[in-house]
Amino acid sequence: MPEPGSKKYDTRRARLRKDAERAGVPDAKANDEANESLQEDPQWRSGGPRTERGLGPKGERPEKAD
Repeated sequence: MPEPGSKKYDTRRARLRKDAERAGVPDAKANDEANESLQEDPQWRSGGPRTERGLGPKGERPEKAD
């Protein structure tokens, strides 16, 4: 699954932006519109931190339900 900031994500965002520009969306809003559409799609949404370190400081991590 592509993560935001990855090459696949950026390529897809660029294509969506170009499509929006061709459809008449102003240049300033085309990038925002492309980002929003990708973030709404579960396939392109970030999966979150992959390691415990990515969850933040140990004292600030949410409690795990066992």
